[in-house]
Amino acid sequence: MIDPRILREDPDRVRAAQAKRGLSDDVVDRALSADAARRAAIADFETKRAEQKQMGKQVAQAQGEEKQTLLAQVKDLAGAVKTAEAAQNAAEQEWDEALKAIPNLAADEAPAGGEEDYTVLEHVGTPREFDFEPRDHVELGRMLGAIDLERGAKVSGSRFYFLTGVGAQLEFALFNHALALARNWGFIQVTAPSLVKPRAMEGTGFLGQAADDVYRIEGEDLYLVGTSEVPMAAYHSEEILEGASLPLRYAAFSPCFRKEAGSHGKDTRGIIRVHWFDKVEMFVYTTVEQSYAEHQRLLGWEREFLDSLGLAYRVIDTAAGDLGLSAQRKFDCEAWIPTQGRYRELTSTSNCTDFQARRLDIRVRGEQGNTHAATLNGTLCASTRTIVAILENHQNEDGSVTLPEALRPYMGGLEVLKPLG
Repeated sequence: MIDPRILREDPDRVRAAQAKRGLSDDVVDRALSADAARRAAIADFETKRAEQKQMGKQVAQAQGEEKQTLLAQVKDLAGAVKTAEAAQNAAEQEWDEALKAIPNLAADEAPAGGEEDYTVLEHVGTPREFDFEPRDHVELGRMLGAIDLERGAKVSGSRFYFLTGVGAQLEFALFNHALALARNWGFIQVTAPSLVKPRAMEGTGFLGQAADDVYRIEGEDLYLVGTSEVPMAAYHSEEILEGASLPLRYAAFSPCFRKEAGSHGKDTRGIIRVHWFDKVEMFVYTTVEQSYAEHQRLLGWEREFLDSLGLAYRVIDTAAGDLGLSAQRKFDCEAWIPTQGRYRELTSTSNCTDFQARRLDIRVRGEQGNTHAATLNGTLCASTRTIVAILENHQNEDGSVTLPEALRPYMGGLEVLKPLG
Protein backbone atom coordinates (compact mmCIF):
# COMPACT_ATOMS: atom_id res chain seq x y z
CA MET A 1 0.00 0.00 0.00
CA ILE A 2 1.07 3.60 -0.41
CA ASP A 3 2.51 5.62 2.45
CA PRO A 4 -0.53 7.02 4.36
CA ARG A 5 1.39 10.24 4.98
CA ILE A 6 1.39 11.02 1.25
CA LEU A 7 -2.37 10.61 1.16
CA ARG A 8 -2.89 12.88 4.16
CA GLU A 9 -0.31 15.53 3.31
CA ASP A 10 -0.55 15.62 -0.49
CA PRO A 11 -3.83 14.06 -1.68
CA ASP A 12 -3.60 15.93 -4.99
CA ARG A 13 -0.45 13.98 -5.79
CA VAL A 14 -2.42 10.76 -5.35
CA ARG A 15 -5.26 12.12 -7.50
CA ALA A 16 -2.76 12.99 -10.23
CA ALA A 17 -1.29 9.48 -10.02
CA GLN A 18 -4.77 8.00 -10.45
CA ALA A 19 -5.35 10.17 -13.50
CA LYS A 20 -2.03 9.07 -14.98
CA ARG A 21 -3.23 5.47 -14.77
CA GLY A 22 -6.58 6.45 -16.27
CA LEU A 23 -8.39 5.65 -13.02
CA SER A 24 -11.00 7.49 -11.00
CA ASP A 25 -9.85 9.47 -7.96
CA ASP A 26 -12.92 8.38 -6.00
CA VAL A 27 -10.68 6.03 -4.02
CA VAL A 28 -8.75 9.04 -2.71
CA ASP A 29 -11.88 10.70 -1.30
CA ARG A 30 -13.03 7.38 0.13
CA ALA A 31 -9.69 6.85 1.85
CA LEU A 32 -9.56 10.38 3.27
CA SER A 33 -13.10 10.00 4.59
CA ALA A 34 -12.25 6.59 6.07
CA ASP A 35 -9.15 8.04 7.72
CA ALA A 36 -11.18 10.85 9.33
CA ALA A 37 -13.82 8.38 10.52
CA ARG A 38 -11.10 6.10 11.89
CA ARG A 39 -9.45 8.90 13.85
CA ALA A 40 -12.81 9.99 15.28
CA ALA A 41 -13.66 6.40 16.26
CA ILE A 42 -10.28 5.94 17.98
CA ALA A 43 -10.74 9.19 19.92
CA ASP A 44 -14.27 8.21 20.98
CA PHE A 45 -13.16 4.78 22.17
CA GLU A 46 -10.16 6.13 24.07
CA THR A 47 -12.32 8.80 25.76
CA LYS A 48 -14.91 6.28 26.89
CA ARG A 49 -12.21 3.82 27.97
CA ALA A 50 -10.56 6.53 30.08
CA GLU A 51 -13.92 7.35 31.67
CA GLN A 52 -14.42 3.67 32.43
CA LYS A 53 -11.03 3.42 34.15
CA GLN A 54 -11.64 6.62 36.16
CA MET A 55 -15.08 5.42 37.27
CA GLY A 56 -13.56 2.10 38.27
CA LYS A 57 -11.31 3.96 40.70
CA GLN A 58 -14.31 5.84 42.11
CA VAL A 59 -16.22 2.58 42.66
CA ALA A 60 -13.31 1.17 44.63
CA GLN A 61 -13.50 4.11 47.03
CA ALA A 62 -17.31 4.44 47.28
CA GLN A 63 -19.61 3.01 49.93
CA GLY A 64 -23.30 2.12 50.24
CA GLU A 65 -25.83 3.70 47.85
CA GLU A 66 -23.15 5.77 46.12
CA LYS A 67 -21.33 2.59 45.20
CA GLN A 68 -24.50 0.98 43.83
CA THR A 69 -25.23 4.06 41.74
CA LEU A 70 -21.69 4.06 40.37
CA LEU A 71 -21.85 0.33 39.60
CA ALA A 72 -24.99 0.92 37.52
CA GLN A 73 -23.20 3.72 35.67
CA VAL A 74 -20.15 1.48 35.13
CA LYS A 75 -22.40 -1.16 33.61
CA ASP A 76 -23.91 1.34 31.18
CA LEU A 77 -20.47 2.73 30.35
CA ALA A 78 -19.11 -0.78 29.72
CA GLY A 79 -21.75 -1.22 27.02
CA ALA A 80 -20.81 2.13 25.50
CA VAL A 81 -17.11 1.17 25.53
CA LYS A 82 -17.90 -2.11 23.82
CA THR A 83 -19.92 -0.32 21.15
CA ALA A 84 -17.16 2.25 20.64
CA GLU A 85 -14.55 -0.51 20.31
CA ALA A 86 -16.65 -2.27 17.66
CA ALA A 87 -17.04 1.03 15.81
CA GLN A 88 -13.28 1.59 15.96
CA ASN A 89 -12.58 -1.90 14.57
CA ALA A 90 -15.06 -1.33 11.73
CA ALA A 91 -13.50 2.05 10.95
CA GLU A 92 -10.00 0.52 10.97
CA GLN A 93 -11.13 -2.14 8.51
CA GLU A 94 -12.76 0.42 6.23
CA TRP A 95 -9.57 2.51 6.30
CA ASP A 96 -7.40 -0.52 5.53
CA GLU A 97 -9.58 -1.54 2.59
CA ALA A 98 -9.73 2.00 1.23
CA LEU A 99 -5.95 2.44 1.43
CA LYS A 100 -5.30 -0.92 -0.23
CA ALA A 101 -7.55 0.05 -3.14
CA ILE A 102 -5.06 2.76 -4.17
CA PRO A 103 -2.33 1.53 -6.56
CA ASN A 104 1.32 2.43 -6.16
CA LEU A 105 2.06 5.93 -7.41
CA ALA A 106 3.53 5.63 -10.90
CA ALA A 107 6.98 7.12 -11.41
CA ASP A 108 7.18 10.59 -12.92
CA GLU A 109 9.16 9.03 -15.79
CA ALA A 110 6.49 6.44 -16.61
CA PRO A 111 4.37 7.42 -19.64
CA ALA A 112 0.75 8.31 -18.96
CA GLY A 113 -2.03 6.33 -20.60
CA GLY A 114 -2.96 2.72 -21.26
CA GLU A 115 -1.56 -0.43 -22.81
CA GLU A 116 -0.68 1.14 -26.17
CA ASP A 117 0.91 4.29 -24.72
CA TYR A 118 4.30 2.78 -23.87
CA THR A 119 7.56 4.46 -24.85
CA VAL A 120 10.15 2.50 -26.82
CA LEU A 121 13.50 3.08 -25.12
CA GLU A 122 15.74 1.06 -27.42
CA HIS A 123 15.84 -1.49 -30.22
CA VAL A 124 18.49 -4.19 -29.82
CA GLY A 125 19.50 -6.21 -32.86
CA THR A 126 17.79 -6.30 -36.23
CA PRO A 127 14.84 -8.57 -37.00
CA ARG A 128 16.00 -11.37 -39.25
CA GLU A 129 15.10 -11.26 -42.94
CA PHE A 130 14.36 -14.70 -44.39
CA ASP A 131 15.03 -15.85 -47.94
CA PHE A 132 12.31 -18.45 -47.46
CA GLU A 133 8.81 -18.45 -45.95
CA PRO A 134 9.36 -18.90 -42.20
CA ARG A 135 7.26 -21.44 -40.32
CA ASP A 136 5.54 -20.57 -37.06
CA HIS A 137 6.46 -22.30 -33.81
CA VAL A 138 3.44 -24.59 -34.00
CA GLU A 139 4.57 -26.13 -37.31
CA LEU A 140 8.22 -26.19 -36.23
CA GLY A 141 7.28 -27.80 -32.92
CA ARG A 142 5.36 -30.51 -34.75
CA MET A 143 8.18 -31.17 -37.24
CA LEU A 144 10.78 -31.37 -34.46
CA GLY A 145 8.60 -33.49 -32.15
CA ALA A 146 9.00 -30.67 -29.61
CA ILE A 147 5.45 -29.41 -28.94
CA ASP A 148 2.27 -31.50 -28.75
CA LEU A 149 -0.75 -29.22 -28.63
CA GLU A 150 -3.35 -31.81 -29.61
CA ARG A 151 -2.62 -34.08 -26.66
CA GLY A 152 -2.32 -31.07 -24.37
CA ALA A 153 -5.88 -30.10 -25.31
CA LYS A 154 -7.06 -33.70 -24.99
CA VAL A 155 -5.64 -34.12 -21.51
CA SER A 156 -6.12 -30.64 -20.01
CA GLY A 157 -8.12 -28.44 -22.39
CA SER A 158 -7.39 -25.36 -24.45
CA ARG A 159 -4.19 -23.38 -23.81
CA PHE A 160 -2.37 -26.46 -22.52
CA TYR A 161 0.44 -28.37 -24.20
CA PHE A 162 3.12 -31.00 -23.84
CA LEU A 163 6.80 -30.24 -24.45
CA THR A 164 8.32 -33.44 -25.77
CA GLY A 165 11.74 -34.66 -26.86
CA VAL A 166 13.97 -31.74 -27.82
CA GLY A 167 11.21 -29.34 -26.68
CA ALA A 168 11.52 -30.56 -23.11
CA GLN A 169 15.30 -30.59 -23.39
CA LEU A 170 15.25 -27.02 -24.66
CA GLU A 171 13.18 -25.86 -21.69
CA PHE A 172 15.61 -27.40 -19.19
CA ALA A 173 18.56 -25.99 -21.14
CA LEU A 174 17.04 -22.50 -20.92
CA PHE A 175 16.51 -22.80 -17.18
CA ASN A 176 19.98 -24.22 -16.54
CA HIS A 177 21.50 -21.40 -18.58
CA ALA A 178 19.39 -18.75 -16.83
CA LEU A 179 20.19 -20.07 -13.36
CA ALA A 180 23.90 -20.32 -14.13
CA LEU A 181 23.88 -16.66 -15.15
CA ALA A 182 21.93 -15.71 -12.03
CA ARG A 183 24.40 -17.50 -9.76
CA ASN A 184 27.26 -15.64 -11.43
CA TRP A 185 25.41 -12.37 -10.77
CA GLY A 186 25.15 -13.23 -7.07
CA PHE A 187 21.56 -14.47 -6.86
CA ILE A 188 20.51 -17.15 -4.38
CA GLN A 189 18.80 -19.98 -6.24
CA VAL A 190 15.33 -20.94 -4.96
CA THR A 191 12.64 -23.46 -5.80
CA ALA A 192 9.47 -21.72 -4.65
CA PRO A 193 6.03 -23.15 -3.76
CA SER A 194 3.28 -22.70 -6.33
CA LEU A 195 0.52 -22.70 -3.71
CA VAL A 196 0.24 -19.80 -1.28
CA LYS A 197 -2.09 -18.51 1.42
CA PRO A 198 -4.34 -15.48 0.81
CA ARG A 199 -1.95 -13.32 2.85
CA ALA A 200 0.79 -13.77 0.24
CA MET A 201 -1.50 -13.24 -2.73
CA GLU A 202 -3.19 -10.17 -1.25
CA GLY A 203 0.10 -8.77 0.04
CA THR A 204 1.59 -8.67 -3.45
CA GLY A 205 -1.49 -7.04 -4.94
CA PHE A 206 -2.77 -10.00 -6.95
CA LEU A 207 -6.23 -10.09 -5.35
CA GLY A 208 -7.03 -6.61 -6.58
CA GLN A 209 -7.24 -5.80 -10.28
CA ALA A 210 -5.68 -9.18 -11.21
CA ALA A 211 -8.05 -11.32 -9.12
CA ASP A 212 -9.96 -12.62 -12.15
CA ASP A 213 -6.76 -14.17 -13.50
CA VAL A 214 -5.99 -16.14 -10.33
CA TYR A 215 -6.80 -19.80 -9.70
CA ARG A 216 -8.14 -20.63 -6.24
CA ILE A 217 -8.18 -24.18 -4.87
CA GLU A 218 -11.76 -25.11 -4.02
CA GLY A 219 -12.19 -26.14 -0.41
CA GLU A 220 -8.70 -24.92 0.51
CA ASP A 221 -7.46 -21.53 1.67
CA LEU A 222 -4.82 -21.61 -1.07
CA TYR A 223 -4.14 -20.01 -4.44
CA LEU A 224 -2.06 -21.13 -7.41
CA VAL A 225 0.54 -18.47 -8.18
CA GLY A 226 0.84 -16.75 -11.53
CA THR A 227 4.48 -15.94 -10.78
CA SER A 228 7.01 -16.79 -8.08
CA GLU A 229 7.02 -13.07 -7.29
CA VAL A 230 4.17 -13.94 -4.93
CA PRO A 231 5.91 -16.49 -2.66
CA MET A 232 9.19 -14.59 -2.86
CA ALA A 233 7.56 -11.31 -1.76
CA ALA A 234 6.06 -13.15 1.21
CA TYR A 235 9.31 -15.01 1.94
CA HIS A 236 10.47 -12.32 4.39
CA SER A 237 7.01 -11.15 5.49
CA GLU A 238 6.77 -9.92 9.07
CA GLU A 239 10.57 -9.77 9.31
CA ILE A 240 13.10 -7.04 9.97
CA LEU A 241 16.04 -7.30 7.57
CA GLU A 242 19.47 -6.05 8.47
CA GLY A 243 20.42 -3.11 6.29
CA ALA A 244 23.94 -4.46 5.86
CA SER A 245 22.54 -7.64 4.27
CA LEU A 246 20.89 -5.79 1.39
CA PRO A 247 20.34 -6.20 -1.43
CA LEU A 248 18.98 -9.73 -1.06
CA ARG A 249 18.71 -11.24 -4.54
CA TYR A 250 16.84 -14.46 -5.30
CA ALA A 251 16.37 -16.39 -8.55
CA ALA A 252 13.26 -18.51 -8.04
CA PHE A 253 11.92 -21.31 -10.22
CA SER A 254 8.24 -22.23 -10.17
CA PRO A 255 5.36 -23.27 -12.39
CA CYS A 256 2.99 -20.37 -13.07
CA PHE A 257 -0.78 -20.60 -13.52
CA ARG A 258 -3.02 -17.97 -15.10
CA LYS A 259 -6.66 -18.06 -16.13
CA GLU A 260 -5.94 -15.61 -18.97
CA ALA A 261 -9.25 -13.94 -18.20
CA GLY A 262 -10.24 -11.50 -20.91
CA SER A 263 -8.01 -13.17 -23.52
CA HIS A 264 -10.82 -14.85 -25.45
CA GLY A 265 -9.80 -14.98 -29.09
CA LYS A 266 -6.25 -13.77 -28.41
CA ASP A 267 -3.26 -15.98 -29.26
CA THR A 268 -5.37 -19.09 -29.55
CA ARG A 269 -2.73 -20.79 -31.71
CA GLY A 270 0.36 -22.23 -30.09
CA ILE A 271 2.01 -21.54 -26.74
CA ILE A 272 2.22 -17.74 -26.64
CA ARG A 273 -0.67 -17.40 -24.18
CA VAL A 274 -1.23 -20.45 -21.98
CA HIS A 275 -2.73 -21.39 -18.61
CA TRP A 276 0.50 -22.88 -17.30
CA PHE A 277 4.19 -22.33 -17.93
CA ASP A 278 7.44 -22.54 -15.98
CA LYS A 279 9.57 -19.54 -15.13
CA VAL A 280 12.72 -18.31 -13.42
CA GLU A 281 11.98 -15.03 -11.66
CA MET A 282 14.48 -12.63 -10.14
CA PHE A 283 13.34 -11.05 -6.88
CA VAL A 284 15.17 -8.43 -4.84
CA TYR A 285 14.83 -6.83 -1.42
CA THR A 286 16.60 -3.53 -0.94
CA THR A 287 15.95 0.01 0.31
CA VAL A 288 13.68 2.45 -1.50
CA GLU A 289 16.66 4.73 -2.12
CA GLN A 290 18.62 1.93 -3.81
CA SER A 291 15.64 0.45 -5.66
CA TYR A 292 15.87 2.73 -8.70
CA ALA A 293 19.45 1.72 -9.52
CA GLU A 294 18.58 -1.91 -8.78
CA HIS A 295 15.73 -1.70 -11.28
CA GLN A 296 18.19 -0.73 -13.99
CA ARG A 297 20.44 -3.62 -12.99
CA LEU A 298 17.56 -6.09 -13.31
CA LEU A 299 16.82 -4.75 -16.78
CA GLY A 300 20.50 -5.13 -17.66
CA TRP A 301 20.53 -8.78 -16.56
CA GLU A 302 17.40 -9.52 -18.57
CA ARG A 303 19.03 -7.99 -21.60
CA GLU A 304 22.18 -10.02 -21.07
CA PHE A 305 20.08 -13.20 -21.06
CA LEU A 306 18.27 -12.25 -24.28
CA ASP A 307 21.53 -11.20 -25.93
CA SER A 308 22.98 -14.64 -25.18
CA LEU A 309 20.12 -16.21 -27.16
CA GLY A 310 20.77 -14.10 -30.25
CA LEU A 311 17.32 -12.49 -30.27
CA ALA A 312 16.31 -9.12 -31.67
CA TYR A 313 14.20 -7.24 -29.13
CA ARG A 314 13.08 -3.84 -27.98
CA VAL A 315 12.88 -2.32 -24.49
CA ILE A 316 9.74 -0.41 -23.56
CA ASP A 317 8.80 1.82 -20.64
CA THR A 318 5.31 0.62 -19.76
CA ALA A 319 2.56 3.22 -19.50
CA ALA A 320 1.08 3.92 -16.08
CA GLY A 321 -2.31 2.46 -16.98
CA ASP A 322 -0.68 -0.87 -17.86
CA LEU A 323 1.24 -1.17 -14.59
CA GLY A 324 0.18 -3.75 -12.04
CA LEU A 325 -1.29 -2.55 -8.75
CA SER A 326 2.08 -2.78 -6.98
CA ALA A 327 4.43 -1.42 -9.63
CA GLN A 328 5.84 2.10 -9.61
CA ARG A 329 7.59 1.58 -12.96
CA LYS A 330 7.99 -1.36 -15.34
CA PHE A 331 10.26 -2.16 -18.27
CA ASP A 332 9.44 -4.91 -20.77
CA CYS A 333 11.80 -6.60 -23.20
CA GLU A 334 9.86 -7.73 -26.26
CA ALA A 335 11.39 -10.16 -28.75
CA TRP A 336 10.69 -10.08 -32.47
CA ILE A 337 8.42 -12.95 -33.55
CA PRO A 338 8.87 -13.35 -37.33
CA THR A 339 5.57 -15.02 -38.27
CA GLN A 340 3.58 -12.43 -36.30
CA GLY A 341 5.61 -9.53 -37.65
CA ARG A 342 5.71 -7.85 -34.27
CA TYR A 343 7.43 -7.75 -30.92
CA ARG A 344 6.04 -9.82 -28.02
CA GLU A 345 6.90 -9.57 -24.32
CA LEU A 346 9.52 -12.04 -23.09
CA THR A 347 10.68 -10.41 -19.88
CA SER A 348 9.38 -7.73 -17.55
CA THR A 349 10.88 -6.01 -14.52
CA SER A 350 9.02 -3.89 -11.97
CA ASN A 351 10.05 -1.67 -9.10
CA CYS A 352 7.35 -1.93 -6.42
CA THR A 353 9.19 0.42 -4.01
CA ASP A 354 7.77 -0.10 -0.49
CA PHE A 355 4.22 -0.90 -1.66
CA GLN A 356 4.33 -4.68 -1.11
CA ALA A 357 6.56 -4.40 1.95
CA ARG A 358 3.97 -2.24 3.72
CA ARG A 359 1.30 -4.85 3.07
CA LEU A 360 3.55 -7.73 4.15
CA ASP A 361 5.26 -5.89 7.04
CA ILE A 362 8.85 -6.19 5.79
CA ARG A 363 11.19 -3.65 7.29
CA VAL A 364 14.88 -2.77 7.23
CA ARG A 365 16.90 -2.01 10.33
CA GLY A 366 19.02 1.10 9.85
CA GLU A 367 20.80 3.81 11.77
CA GLN A 368 17.71 6.03 11.68
CA GLY A 369 15.40 3.23 12.83
CA ASN A 370 13.30 0.70 10.95
CA THR A 371 11.89 1.58 7.52
CA HIS A 372 9.89 -0.44 5.03
CA ALA A 373 11.92 -2.37 2.47
CA ALA A 374 11.59 -2.05 -1.31
CA THR A 375 10.84 -5.07 -3.49
CA LEU A 376 11.59 -5.57 -7.16
CA ASN A 377 10.90 -8.42 -9.56
CA GLY A 378 12.08 -9.37 -13.01
CA THR A 379 11.48 -12.25 -15.39
CA LEU A 380 14.70 -14.00 -16.30
CA CYS A 381 13.22 -16.82 -18.36
CA ALA A 382 9.58 -17.70 -19.08
CA SER A 383 9.68 -21.06 -20.84
CA THR A 384 7.02 -20.99 -23.52
CA ARG A 385 7.51 -17.56 -25.07
CA THR A 386 11.29 -17.95 -25.03
CA ILE A 387 10.97 -21.27 -26.85
CA VAL A 388 8.69 -19.60 -29.43
CA ALA A 389 11.26 -16.87 -30.03
CA ILE A 390 14.15 -19.31 -30.40
CA LEU A 391 12.35 -21.68 -32.77
CA GLU A 392 11.03 -18.96 -35.05
CA ASN A 393 14.13 -16.75 -35.17
CA HIS A 394 16.73 -19.50 -35.53
CA GLN A 395 14.88 -21.78 -37.97
CA ASN A 396 16.30 -23.00 -41.25
CA GLU A 397 14.55 -23.67 -44.55
CA ASP A 398 14.34 -27.42 -43.95
CA GLY A 399 12.57 -26.93 -40.61
CA SER A 400 15.67 -27.47 -38.50
CA VAL A 401 16.61 -24.94 -35.81
CA THR A 402 20.16 -23.80 -35.04
CA LEU A 403 20.62 -23.58 -31.29
CA PRO A 404 22.22 -20.50 -29.72
CA GLU A 405 25.76 -21.33 -28.62
CA ALA A 406 24.95 -20.50 -25.00
CA LEU A 407 22.45 -23.39 -24.82
CA ARG A 408 24.56 -26.07 -26.48
CA PRO A 409 26.44 -27.16 -23.34
CA TYR A 410 23.07 -27.87 -21.72
CA MET A 411 21.89 -29.84 -24.76
CA GLY A 412 24.75 -32.34 -24.72
CA GLY A 413 26.66 -30.34 -27.32
CA LEU A 414 23.80 -30.48 -29.82
CA GLU A 415 24.06 -27.64 -32.35
CA VAL A 416 20.98 -28.12 -34.52
CA LEU A 417 17.49 -29.44 -33.77
CA LYS A 418 16.48 -31.55 -36.76
CA PRO A 419 13.01 -32.54 -37.97
CA LEU A 420 11.92 -36.07 -37.23
CA GLY A 421 12.42 -38.51 -40.11
